[in-house]
Amino acid sequence: MQYGQVTAYIPDFLRGAVLSLEIATLAFLMGLLIGMAAASARAFGAAPLRLLVGIYVGFFTNTPQLVQIFFLFFALPEFGVLISPYACVLLGMTLNAGAYLTEICRAGFASLRRAELDAADTLGFSRLQTVYHVIAPHVIRALYPALSNHAIIMTLGTSMAALFGVEELTGRALEANSRSFRSLEIFSIVAGIYIVLTIVLSLALWLAGRGLFRVKAKAF
Repeated sequence: MQYGQVTAYIPDFLRGAVLSLEIATLAFLMGLLIGMAAASARAFGAAPLRLLVGIYVGFFTNTPQLVQIFFLFFALPEFGVLISPYACVLLGMTLNAGAYLTEICRAGFASLRRAELDAADTLGFSRLQTVYHVIAPHVIRALYPALSNHAIIMTLGTSMAALFGVEELTGRALEANSRSFRSLEIFSIVAGIYIVLTIVLSLALWLAGRGLFRVKAKAF
């Protein structure tokens, strides 16, 4: 174990960790928007719309995320759509997250009390206002632990971006390993960074839940 030979790569690993967190955060937030909209459509929409959402959810929850990103990576250029590996990974993770978050949000919709929706109707809320002011806050508070866990899983899942040449944490570790051949040292450091990253993210999500949504949940 000769960590002195790989400590020079640590700043590079930390920059990769920031990129991992960026990809996960963007994909989660956009996926949550998709999930809220799709769950609303599935709960309150017309039959054709519910069918489309069901097909979308069925496809993305029954195929591996890596295969989905590979499909986008190789299929989009065939249709003349050229995007960077970063954008391709972000798009794939967003669509995948949207499908899973649709199911999570749908469970939250099922826990809504009819009286809350009736009150929104009485006040003359539009469907969009009802979602924003009544449904979304309830879903977030009720499902905050599940949403937080999914965000952490997505952060760890960004490691697959290395297969597409994205220099996030795992990608930078592979590059450092190809130069130094100190695999044990490099990947033990990277594993430690992932652990710290998830702990920090868990704490941040706990603080956000307590401060913004008054969620009563444990940090760990």
